[in-house]
Amino acid sequence: MKKIDHTILESFLSSVSPVQQQIDSYNRFIHLGLQNIIANQGEVEPNIANFAIRLDSIRLESPKIIEADGSMKTLLPHEAIMRNLTYAAPMFLTYTPIISDIAKEISTSEVYIGDLPVMVRSDLCYTKSMSSEQLISAGEDPTDPGGYFIIK
Repeated sequence: MKKIDHTILESFLSSVSPVQQQIDSYNRFIHLGLQNIIANQGEVEPNIANFAIRLDSIRLESPKIIEADGSMKTLLPHEAIMRNLTYAAPMFLTYTPIISDIAKEISTSEVYIGDLPVMVRSDLCYTKSMSSEQLISAGEDPTDPGGYFIIK
């Protein structure tokens, strides 16, 4: 029986997190995919004569929570788990009204459209750029590879 040399595979797996492909895919989706969806939709034409809405761009923020007192603060994965919250990012859509085929650029606005679950250790996750010491002091596990979602 012929022995198979796994040196290359072992080297790859020791240098790259097994979940990195999932994180990279999610990052492509948030940086390119969402905007492509908006661009492909282009315009929305409600049942109003000579009126349309052009969908321009989408913007995502990092996860936040609105506390009971109305204050807004950042949300880390550990806190989302402890408080039984979804670890999600607010999404905002920029749009322009079009009246009689004329874009009213002066009326371009941005509106909150919902929250997108954030993959832990993705570009939207606060923990991505934190050092081991910062992770530990924030109550996060520095050995956690991420690649998953926290859903209430």
